[in-house]
Amino acid sequence: MFKDEAPYLREWIEYHRMVGVDHFYLYDNNSSDGFESVIAPYLESGVATLIRWPKDHAQVEGYEDCIRRFQEENDWIGFIDIDEFVVPVAEESLVTFLDHFAGCPAVLIYWRFFGSGGMLERDVSRLVTEDFTVASEKLYNKGKCFFNCHFDYLFDSPLNKSMFHYLWTVSDGRPLPPVNMFGRTTVEHWHPATRKKIPVQLNHYAVKSLAEHRQKDLKGDVYYDHPTHDDRVFFGRDRRCSVPDFRIQRYVAELKLRLRQLPDTR
Repeated sequence: MFKDEAPYLREWIEYHRMVGVDHFYLYDNNSSDGFESVIAPYLESGVATLIRWPKDHAQVEGYEDCIRRFQEENDWIGFIDIDEFVVPVAEESLVTFLDHFAGCPAVLIYWRFFGSGGMLERDVSRLVTEDFTVASEKLYNKGKCFFNCHFDYLFDSPLNKSMFHYLWTVSDGRPLPPVNMFGRTTVEHWHPATRKKIPVQLNHYAVKSLAEHRQKDLKGDVYYDHPTHDDRVFFGRDRRCSVPDFRIQRYVAELKLRLRQLPDTR
């Protein structure tokens, strides 16, 4: 689900196609930035499906709509934002990673926060994945879930009020929590990401430059009904990020080539 993310969509889509995503369900939450021209080639080729989602602060409802409508045509559905990039670390791809979890109802991939690198402003035509390389030393104990579509989602449950972070399924009337990316059953905060050797990580470019962060605050949030990205949040997150992380850089040259070969949508 996105709102006014036109400058970032192509990079995000092309990168995730490289690591194994087959299809994108793009829920537009009242964008007004001309994003349609950016995603038109993906809609025409069948790589993406656009769903208009005009409801305010109804992110979970939108994601549950996605499960209801598209579960039967997929093996897995992941719920990630345009500022989040799944990075295979010890795995060849997202597909090979998820293959290990074929018998699990949902798997949680942990965040690694990325900071501003000291940038107050930035040319947003540049790649997010190239410009931001300073990260948190450790994985965060939250992230995003991938849902195994061969299981039953637990609808109408308070357990799934933040299902993109902790997605519960159901079997024989019994709720089932997700496992984390290390294969351990996890209920919120019980099993933080403490292992040093990791199969994948979810790069979370939640900060970017100060100007971009302020713009994010102005356009509002798809989940919360109040501003959530003021300067205090920016500096608080930015100060967590003090170590270089170049894991995603091995994809950047190919990503640039793929983007160069796309038709100009300006």
